[in-house]
Amino acid sequence: MENNNGNTKDDYKRETATGKAGMVVTAHPVATSIGKKILREGGNAVDAAVAIQFALNIVEPMMTGIGGSGFLMVYNEKNKETKIFDGHVRAPKAAHPNMFLDEKGEVIPFKKRSIKATAVGIPGILKAIDEALSEYGSKTLAELIEPSIEFAEKGVPVNWVFCDALENFEYRLGEEARKFFIPNGKPYKAGDLLIKEKLANTYRILQRDGISAFYEGEIGEGIISCIQELGGFMKLSDLQDYKATIDEPMFGTYKDYQIASSMAPSAGGFTVIQILKILESFHLEQYDVHSWEKYYLIAEAMRLAFTDKKAFLADPEFAELPLKGLLHDEYIAKRRSFINFKARNNAIDFGNPWIYDSVKQRDVIPQPNDEERSETTHFTVRDRWGNIAACTSTVEHPFGSGIMVSDYGFMLNNELTDFDSIPGGMNEVQPNKRPVSCKSPTIIFKDGEPILTLGSPGGPTIISSVVQTIINVLDLKMDLKAAIEEPRIFTPMGPHIEWESGIDMISKGHLEAMGFAFNEVPHSIGNVQAIQINPADGSSYGAADSSREGCAIGLNESDYKA
Repeated sequence: MENNNGNTKDDYKRETATGKAGMVVTAHPVATSIGKKILREGGNAVDAAVAIQFALNIVEPMMTGIGGSGFLMVYNEKNKETKIFDGHVRAPKAAHPNMFLDEKGEVIPFKKRSIKATAVGIPGILKAIDEALSEYGSKTLAELIEPSIEFAEKGVPVNWVFCDALENFEYRLGEEARKFFIPNGKPYKAGDLLIKEKLANTYRILQRDGISAFYEGEIGEGIISCIQELGGFMKLSDLQDYKATIDEPMFGTYKDYQIASSMAPSAGGFTVIQILKILESFHLEQYDVHSWEKYYLIAEAMRLAFTDKKAFLADPEFAELPLKGLLHDEYIAKRRSFINFKARNNAIDFGNPWIYDSVKQRDVIPQPNDEERSETTHFTVRDRWGNIAACTSTVEHPFGSGIMVSDYGFMLNNELTDFDSIPGGMNEVQPNKRPVSCKSPTIIFKDGEPILTLGSPGGPTIISSVVQTIINVLDLKMDLKAAIEEPRIFTPMGPHIEWESGIDMISKGHLEAMGFAFNEVPHSIGNVQAIQINPADGSSYGAADSSREGCAIGLNESDYKA
């Protein structure tokens, strides 16, 4: 979705901020304002993140919501500890490896399989934020939901991002969602007021009864009734049995920086780190930001890492992953040797990390490449005490499964389609299993102190957006906002490169001569939200991506005085 509003001085002012005592960056001004409100009222980064998640269900229902999942990374300044609260979806007990095959044993086309009730995974984002709030929060759930109820009841003007999503992905909407988002056959237009009375009522139930109302009570019963009416097989016991996990991050190094990112079942953290490790010895700082060498190195490193990601990542509760082997120095050196500066290397495929690891080797089952580009959201908060919360949450593809829960006003995800459609591999569907994700909430440290936190939506393009922004900041020494806005590329495995408008045309031509094929039309890739931290004085610089209506707000000590 392109930013059809241009990028004016007012946009830049909304999208960037500095603060000496806190920072909030999200993809929507309402969500950012709610995060600021919570901080001003004495809340910490986790409190603000929880409030933001509820707000985004109102203003970005096509991207995220309580019917979806998320990975919330929390850095606690007091004990210098970083944790991930994993609220990823799980498969219901009735899920099975052949569920995405038709009666002939052929893969059901993605557009068809992704808008069925069988595509809905057990939502986990509410369990994740509940766990984080229990461990780090200072305010009650009821307090943190209240600001969103007010906006849901009085309404929020829809923006161009919402209208673009509705225009491009109307086909994904089920009957209930279609009635709500296209009342009387007329889609909402930019500026129209979107009032969500049913969602406000759902939030009031959560205020009164807590998160258990979603997993065991009235809301959960509504979810299961809706899914089963549409042919799904999730049961209330699936919701009741759902468990979020609290994980150590995926840690890695890049030059003299330490990187903390998501752990499996997200492949995001591993893939971000592997790409950077492959690139490390090429010293990207020697190349111009628009050079063909920079684009070429990033493209080949991406292809190497994505072939490994596709082959070797899965839910670690169900398979031993060769992560040690994948990041072993000798293995990285072998992967790096495919990069020859002469041409796109057709020999690139997944490697053999098993020889550098002690875990049992598993079969790799090729999968069709028929998925659409997913949309998600990322937001990040730093409070006056130095704590950080960075969350990537989603309903997967735009509007998720297209299923809106009757009487409760929220969309359900389609995240089970992140499992392999062809069974036999590490990422095949199994009951209670989590599919592979690409979510990559990331914090970068230097000398033990956080200096940058960032993340992005966009399915597999999340990884490329995070990596390129990191390179632009750490290697090319770009201003954070400029680093985010610098046009990005994405190529997972094949010859095609997706690209953003503004990349150097001479470099593009050079890569085409090397065997790369660029998509005919450029499009926005990802939507990075980030905070850069100055360890010297503790100040924050926040920047939001212009590809949505992003908003950064900084706070100073004076903002906390009544």
